[in-house]
Amino acid sequence: MNMSTKQSDKPRFIEYLTQNNFLFKGLDQSEWTKYIEPKQLIVEKLYSSRPIYTAFRTDTSLEYLYVVTKGGPIVVRSTPLDRIIAMTYSGSCFGMQNLALSFGKVSRAFPSLVEAYKTADVIKIPLEIVKTLHQECKIFRQRYELMFELQEKFQYHLLNCSTYPPQAVAALLRALIYQERELGNQPQADGVFVFDLPVEVIAKACQLNNRTVEQVLKGMTKIGLLKSHKANQSDLVYVVNPEELKAVYGATRDKVSWWPLR
Repeated sequence: MNMSTKQSDKPRFIEYLTQNNFLFKGLDQSEWTKYIEPKQLIVEKLYSSRPIYTAFRTDTSLEYLYVVTKGGPIVVRSTPLDRIIAMTYSGSCFGMQNLALSFGKVSRAFPSLVEAYKTADVIKIPLEIVKTLHQECKIFRQRYELMFELQEKFQYHLLNCSTYPPQAVAALLRALIYQERELGNQPQADGVFVFDLPVEVIAKACQLNNRTVEQVLKGMTKIGLLKSHKANQSDLVYVVNPEELKAVYGATRDKVSWWPLR
């Protein structure tokens, strides 16, 4: 969505947030005009594979909350294993853990690189505006805090990525399904969960090699958990049977008959 910050675009900006972003969705548009000044907002394009910032640096905090309007995902890479530990898609936000607000004041971790895995459009909302909304709007405050909870639960799923490839990939897919469902971004109208999820991203989140990930996705497609998308060679992953995916998520080595390696 191509949005500028001119005065004439202010209603359109509010309309976009209240219709498409988790923190603002469904809220009264007229309430936000007194909080948001167009000249304070920054619309920016984040290019793929370029650093945005380093999270959790000592005595360093962000000045903006990032709202993803298009593209991505935005990923967080932990060190030293270069493992992806967070993923943000359109309709959500990132940067909360590094704002001097709410739980961001006590969020502590080791320095981690935040980057756009694919090109993304974002709106940067200044901290002062976020603070005002957090203080004066209960619904905004509750949703803001829920986003911290979702991040913790995403990492909890990744902790359950065993060395058994089917379970590891299923754990990541379950993490994304839970996250995007809670944010109201998924599933699609037909009940299918669709993720822009390149093989390399899955590999770095699950600590597998690319070839192994490809074989797992092939196996999941064969038994009907995923929908084939070979025709267009895209990075989209279609989860058509999220409930049966739970069985793979909880599987041990002797419970997945379609995986050839024991």
